Amino acid sequence: MSVDEDSRWLEWVTKQFESIAGDDKEINLEEFKTALKVKESFFAERFFALFDSDGSSSISLDELLKALDLLIHGSETDKLKFLFQVYDVDGSGSIDPDELKTVLKSCLRESAISLPEEKLDDLTLALFESADKDNSGSITFEELKAELEAFPEVMENLTISAANWLKPPDLDQKKRQTPRYLTRSYWHKNSRKLLFLCMYTCLNVLLFVGAMLYHRPGGGWYMVAKGCGQCLNFNCTFVMVLMLRRCLTWLRATWVVRVLPLDQNILLHQIVGCAILGFSVVHTAAHVFNFVRLSESGDYSVWEYLLTTSPGIGWVKGSASVTGVVLQFLICLMVLCSSTFVRRSGHFEVFYWSHLSYIWVWALLVVHCANFWKWFVVPGLVFLLEKIVGIAISRMGGLYIVEVSLLPSKVTHLVLRRPQFFHFKPGDYVYINIPVIAKYEWHPFTISSAPEQPDTLWLHIRSMGQWTNRLYEYFRQPVSETVSPRQLATSLRKRRQLMQTQEELFNSADDNGAVASNEDDAVELTMYRQNGCHSGVAPIQGPGEPLSDALGPAERGEAPPLRDISAKLGETHRFCNIKCYIDGPYGTPTRQIFASEHAVLIGAGIGITPFASILQSIMYRYRRRKQNCPNCNYSWCENIKDSEMKLRKVDFIWINRDQKSFEWFVSLLTKLEMDQADEEPEGRFLEMHMYMTSALSKNDMKAIGLQMALDLLAKKEKRDSITGLRTRTQPGRPEWGKVFQKLSEENKGKVHVFYCGAPALAKVIKAQCEHFGFNFYKENF
Repeated sequence: MSVDEDSRWLEWVTKQFESIAGDDKEINLEEFKTALKVKESFFAERFFALFDSDGSSSISLDELLKALDLLIHGSETDKLKFLFQVYDVDGSGSIDPDELKTVLKSCLRESAISLPEEKLDDLTLALFESADKDNSGSITFEELKAELEAFPEVMENLTISAANWLKPPDLDQKKRQTPRYLTRSYWHKNSRKLLFLCMYTCLNVLLFVGAMLYHRPGGGWYMVAKGCGQCLNFNCTFVMVLMLRRCLTWLRATWVVRVLPLDQNILLHQIVGCAILGFSVVHTAAHVFNFVRLSESGDYSVWEYLLTTSPGIGWVKGSASVTGVVLQFLICLMVLCSSTFVRRSGHFEVFYWSHLSYIWVWALLVVHCANFWKWFVVPGLVFLLEKIVGIAISRMGGLYIVEVSLLPSKVTHLVLRRPQFFHFKPGDYVYINIPVIAKYEWHPFTISSAPEQPDTLWLHIRSMGQWTNRLYEYFRQPVSETVSPRQLATSLRKRRQLMQTQEELFNSADDNGAVASNEDDAVELTMYRQNGCHSGVAPIQGPGEPLSDALGPAERGEAPPLRDISAKLGETHRFCNIKCYIDGPYGTPTRQIFASEHAVLIGAGIGITPFASILQSIMYRYRRRKQNCPNCNYSWCENIKDSEMKLRKVDFIWINRDQKSFEWFVSLLTKLEMDQADEEPEGRFLEMHMYMTSALSKNDMKAIGLQMALDLLAKKEKRDSITGLRTRTQPGRPEWGKVFQKLSEENKGKVHVFYCGAPALAKVIKAQCEHFGFNFYKENF
């Protein structure tokens, strides 16, 4: 940070102090917490004690500014001494293990990380043993300094500025970079969309001008109304064309995808919807003004022109005005209920049901305008055909939900019996209807299983709205004690099949490779199985393998007694036989991934769902290239490009707010890590990058000790303490500039970035992609 930023920060501190301090011009501990917005008591008390130089249990402005001035203008040693004093709770001149544990425990609370007491002890010992060079049982200042010097990124952060030591949240503002619409890079990356929008705008202008000139004898307002009406004829049809999902899915597999922006059909649909609202408002207003003019010299009043059929305006019994008023109301309602604050605030049903009024809009448009049917007939027939095909497919055969797992973060995992002729690609989505939840509602969700998985379809659904919450609560209810004989027979049959599978797997463990070949692999496999069981996460099976091969210890031959399995199934996992219907699959931009050489998958929160299918499919194809030496444990992957997959490198970035959000997906990621070959010609094929935004980053003094301890323990155990993966979970948010710079330096081919998550983050990532020349794809449906 610059000197100017430091000065502004000191000015902020002074204002905060003056606004809170009383007549005595001093602040106590509680007022100190309020002034600097420090939420953790331990750090607040340590900072206060160090700033209170005279030991008066209060801090004057001079004392505060003197201490902060030392942090700003002091040397590296001065700052290290301050850090040492924070950790040296009893002021003895050294840090003992109990003091270090107290500090790390406060760091965990500050970062919203929950670890068992045993893991906290491991972290404490890892950092203490590394820092205590002379094995004296305490850490001196020189030893702490030497330990910090082993972490260059920490030393770098200590020297940049004092504003990172006691940084108030209000000053942690991100510099938002808006896309530079006039730059060559922006036009190059968005050329198809911009060209399409230019053609769309020109067509509307031509239609508007042509209709105005044709109706010139009617006067100015009449000309404007007719011009807008002609544009509405086109747009009210085109808005439907943009949502012909089956046609668009088919076109994505052709050369058309290289010419038209098919992957942005949702954005274009929204733009056309806004254009319809604008044209309809101007069209209505122009007619009102024209009616005012006519009423001054005619036999009818303005209200009679607007709300009755008496003037005889229109081709169906003079109903143009009345239908126009109803149409204007419906269009405004649809646009309002389609806004982001409605859809994203847990009221998706409002959007869904209001959008179904498009049927009435089209019917009224046919009655309202004599020429609309000419625009509508061909696209309308295609739309109707799509609907008929969708209904036929969804009703064809019996489709049932056969398993349900309730995962952490209120995620519902549905396992559906896959129809025999149902074919999809990684990243595709379907609309699902579950009559027991809502008889007439259809909701879109990404398929999270791989296409290579033959018998089942998976959906992972986060509880974020009314329908998804009803779904979660429905399966959270305990199973009824009273069951029919048929249900009981089905349940017993499934349990026997499960037990038989367990016994077969247990007896053949040595043959199918379930037994680890060395001590490290044994520990790793044991940890993986334990994570799959004790975390309550339903393991995600690998592509192309039976469900039993992916189950945790309770299902893979290391099972506890059956009564324990039943208890577990009753709480978070159950077998069922619930009727449902699906419409799809429909394609998304992620279909481009296998044509990429270097793919970067970025998911935020539940936005990881599309990549579950993609990662499983990628690793399925990767396994076919994997070679194993028959005489040893050495494995490698042949780097062969084929028609199915051109990928040379995959980077997977997952951003979550808290620790719990990682739990439901960890089992799959663990398996993907274990599937990686030992050696590869061009480095690791799949690299994972995990970020936890609630955790304090390494440039925050309150997190330095914790992050050092996590790094040391991860190197020792070869496993991250937060997720249990080999990949270390990084604290805070990604520094996208540095992340993308590193990706560009790998030279693995053209980089394609695929994103699914919050729209705000999409803008940031897209701007970075434009800067580095990467192709950007956003998941939309």
